[in-house]
Amino acid sequence: ISSCQVRLQTQPKPQPGQPLLYSGTFDCFRKTLVREGVRGLYKGMAAPIVGVTPMFAVCFFGFGLGKRLQQRKPDDILTYPQLFAAGMLSGVFTTVIMAPGERIKCLLQIQAATGETKYSGPMDCVKQLYREAGIRGVFKGTVLTLMRDKLLLFFFFFPSHPTPTHYSVSDLSVPRILFAGGLAGIFNWAVAIPPDVLKSRFQTAPPGKYPNGFRDVLRELIREEGVASLYKGFTAVMIRAFPANAACFLGFEVAMKFLNWIVPGL
Repeated sequence: ISSCQVRLQTQPKPQPGQPLLYSGTFDCFRKTLVREGVRGLYKGMAAPIVGVTPMFAVCFFGFGLGKRLQQRKPDDILTYPQLFAAGMLSGVFTTVIMAPGERIKCLLQIQAATGETKYSGPMDCVKQLYREAGIRGVFKGTVLTLMRDKLLLFFFFFPSHPTPTHYSVSDLSVPRILFAGGLAGIFNWAVAIPPDVLKSRFQTAPPGKYPNGFRDVLRELIREEGVASLYKGFTAVMIRAFPANAACFLGFEVAMKFLNWIVPGL
């Protein structure tokens, strides 16, 4: 699904009289499966998979730190502005890991779609990017990743955040945790898709195409394809959002209960 998301977000506007490369999510899925096999659906995923464990560890750590910095007592309930600030801090922490992984993933997935083979794999991609533009080449799109993740992590956390009229998260059953996590995924991606589209476009563009960064990407997209182009890949994102985030929340709660059982009061 992630592969289809990036391919839909970055597919160019067709020439007059020519059809789109992919008419939608399911067409992209079908064509990728036919042309590249099952492996084509997972192109470029090695870098995100390697980074996902430390990324989520840093994500929850940053959010917890953001909450504690604003709480006078550990059981204080945050207001929504305070929750937003905690989510923003979490976004800053995770972007350091996310940005290069996203850059590599997007380049490898676009390469697979076009049929050109410039990079033999994630490590080769990193080496070539560094050789061509230094560390800035590897971290291209960091600002857009940060913009996306700040929005994403606020809406990721607040649907499951306890309020005075709700249960503590530790009191929730497995179905409730899954539902809260899935709802968080729907909320976060509903607002994070536009910056994600801009990020994917910018990270896969040839060097020098967008000298003013995301502003040039935004102007080009709206001028050539309209405002709706900012929501390319919406269906693919929504199909993935609920189950992926539900599993993430459940995994976090299970891990926390396990750690509390091993080391009580840690």
